[in-house]
Amino acid sequence: MAKTATKTAKKSIYCVHPAVAMTVKWISELKQKTGRTLEEWLKLIKKEGPATEKERREWLKESHGLGTNSAWWLAERSFGKGEEVGDPDEYLKAAEGYVDKMFAGKKEGLRSLYDKLLQVGLKTGKDAKACPCQTIVPLYRNHVFAQIKPTTQTRIDLGFALGDMKTPKRLIDTGGYQKKDRITHRIEITSLKDIDDDVKRWLKVAYDRDA
Repeated sequence: MAKTATKTAKKSIYCVHPAVAMTVKWISELKQKTGRTLEEWLKLIKKEGPATEKERREWLKESHGLGTNSAWWLAERSFGKGEEVGDPDEYLKAAEGYVDKMFAGKKEGLRSLYDKLLQVGLKTGKDAKACPCQTIVPLYRNHVFAQIKPTTQTRIDLGFALGDMKTPKRLIDTGGYQKKDRITHRIEITSLKDIDDDVKRWLKVAYDRDA
C-alpha cells in the first residue's frame, strides 16, 4: 500500500524527495498496470524467482514483461533494498543517514560548512526545501535551484541552476547548460567566510528563476 509521510516524519529538516512521490504513485498503480500489488509481486518473486538480484531482474522482464525500471526496483525490493524510495517516512529517516555518511571520516571537517549552507539555502524563500541523496543535497523550489556537494576533503561546491546567465568569475561554469543539466555554475566553499552575501544573492537569483 502506498504511504504518505506521517506528522512525526515531517519534523525532519528535510523534505521528501520528488522521486519518492513518483514511486509512491507507481506503487499505487501497480495492480492496475501489472495485475499484481507490490506485496503480491514480492511474494511471487520469493516463491518462484531465481536466486540472485540480477537473475530476478531478467526473469521479471522476460517471463512477466515488466519494463527495466520496474524489474530493477522489484528485484531490489525482494532483497529488502530500496524501501526508502517508496516510503516517505523511510526516506526521511534515510536522508539523515545520507548526510551523516556524506560528512563522515575525512570529510567530517566540512560538516559545519554544510550546516551553514543548508541554513542559508532554506532561508532563500518560503518554498525552499532540501531533499538529500546519497552524495549530494539538492535544494528545490519547483525544481532543483541549487545543490550542496562535498567534492573534496576540504571543499564543498555550491551549485546553482542559472541557465545561460552571464556571471562573474567567482561562479565557475560547470558546463551544465551545454549538457542540459540543472546545475550550471558553482561556487567553491572552503570556509565559513566564503558563505557571504554574494552566495546568498546568487541563491536568491537561482530560486527566483524557478518560480
